[in-house]
Amino acid sequence: MLLDQINKTGDIKDIPKNQYPELAQEIRDFLINKLSVTGGHLASNLGTVELTMALHIALDLPKDKIIWDVGHQCYTHKLLTGRKDKFDSLRQYGGMSGFPKRCESDTDCFDTGHSSTSISAGLGMVKARDLKGEDYTVVSVIGDGSLTGGLAYEALNNAAKLETNYIIILNDNEMSISESVGGMRKYLDSVRTAEGYLNLKWDVYEQLRNSNPKMVDSIRRAKNSFKQLFVPGMVFENLGITYLGPVDGHDTASLVKTIKEARNVKKAVIIHVMTKKGKGFEPAERHPARFHGTEPFLIENGLPRKPRTTANYQDIFSTVMCKLGARNDKVVAITAAMADGTGLKRFRNMYPDRFVDAGIAEEHAVTFAAGMAAGGYKPVFAVYSSFLQRAYDQIMEDVCLQNLPVVFAIDRAGLVGSDGETHQGIFDLSYMSTMPNMHIMAPKNKWELSDMLKFAVDLDCPCAVRYPRGTAYDGLEDFRAPIVMGKCEPIYEEKDVCLLAVGSMVKTAEKVREILKENGIKCSLVNARFVKPIDTEYIHMASKTHKLFVTMEENVATGGYGEKVRQYVDENRLDSYVLQIAIPDKFVTHGSVDKLYKELGMDAESVAMRIMDEIKR
Repeated sequence: MLLDQINKTGDIKDIPKNQYPELAQEIRDFLINKLSVTGGHLASNLGTVELTMALHIALDLPKDKIIWDVGHQCYTHKLLTGRKDKFDSLRQYGGMSGFPKRCESDTDCFDTGHSSTSISAGLGMVKARDLKGEDYTVVSVIGDGSLTGGLAYEALNNAAKLETNYIIILNDNEMSISESVGGMRKYLDSVRTAEGYLNLKWDVYEQLRNSNPKMVDSIRRAKNSFKQLFVPGMVFENLGITYLGPVDGHDTASLVKTIKEARNVKKAVIIHVMTKKGKGFEPAERHPARFHGTEPFLIENGLPRKPRTTANYQDIFSTVMCKLGARNDKVVAITAAMADGTGLKRFRNMYPDRFVDAGIAEEHAVTFAAGMAAGGYKPVFAVYSSFLQRAYDQIMEDVCLQNLPVVFAIDRAGLVGSDGETHQGIFDLSYMSTMPNMHIMAPKNKWELSDMLKFAVDLDCPCAVRYPRGTAYDGLEDFRAPIVMGKCEPIYEEKDVCLLAVGSMVKTAEKVREILKENGIKCSLVNARFVKPIDTEYIHMASKTHKLFVTMEENVATGGYGEKVRQYVDENRLDSYVLQIAIPDKFVTHGSVDKLYKELGMDAESVAMRIMDEIKR
């Protein structure tokens, strides 16, 4: 096998040109086989096999730098840089990350996980390179979806001023910009990137810029008017960025040629590459969204190895949103390119006029929601926790400052597992709690998620409902007291120890209570419900019968629920002690949620042990 010949960075350069298609097929077969067992980002990686091969052939890694936007399409890159034997541990605790990691390899030059960042990072590297007087190529690979993010356009605007080489590769798998215009396009590209032409063009530009700048502008305008007739991508050309393409993203030889040509351009150059997401695996080609991030699957049909038999929180959210849409024609659903992931697909089908996909543009989505609220509507923005933090300023300035009734449905809150540091939703309680007028809730089970969403939509102020990824908890069905602003829900009331649990941690707190009871310790269990405002009245009352409050939350300790409870207890000199069970103030690596719980000391057994040790002290 050709893949057996690739064991370290640069080995691909020894593969004969006529064997590139065979190698590409071997890589696809390898990825399909490995990901069918481990799960991971399949469709995006299958679509960028030839592109990654071309980059490794045309460039000199690790001297040259590749920055992968988002980074979930880097599996072939890892395969070609000596990490083939680590794929069995992909996204597992202690194993290989599913994203670029500088600590893994010197060929991973920049850690990524969120979108639209690669061009900004690339420009920074270009500036650092030129200041040091070094000579290497910087390439940023960005998907057409990531170009919906405003940060990418801020960077493109800055890139237009470059007078040094920098390559941006636009991985377009939806043909959203333009299509090939045939022979004339190929001819113009070859002329514009020929070394002699580029050197002449640069010499003429340097002379005219100093002696007759008006003539330079006139020549540019005339040239652009002519190119407008023949050359696609003039939006980039008009910015001042050289455009090459479209190029067949599954033709390795053509890609290598284009990348080498682009290295001769003494300015920012964008290569428009056309690819097919999921290429080579029919289920992924037909359903690229489903195979974006997939669980282990059967190769013969693409179906999950372990079919889901119970509803998850996204299913509950989906059902409730459709009901709210039917009851109230002012309810509007907003997503940032995650209609399927958040569960808004059904709402979109039922109420297309009241559904908005803002693209990968969380900042815009939040301010857009604020505008809808100011216009008399009830916007519900469904967004992953780790992505919402990109819009901190918009939540603060555009929603909370004006006290507008925007509902934030914060999905994937808490530990999400195998995607690792960039995707763990463990900061939202902290940063949203700092915002005046914001109200924050977290449901203990699937019924309470439904109740909280209905409650939030009826409020006339900003409100967030945060809930975890995965199977919706269906325990404690009999405990469904009406939701009252700022009030907790006592579930079991005894004395001595009081467990104050937030959202998903109520389930863990039940198990903690059972362990404590088995050890003769009396224990109350309270569903906090509200993280802002906290129920100070209950805490004050409970301090008379409980010597120890134990706060439990899937959020970092600093700024979280536990810190608020501790502050209240200290400021009011209550005769109780507060033990915080929370995530340490650090970034949490990838791994299964159960494994991470245990490693962080947040599983039931670890929490119970900490409580008993505290009681002994």
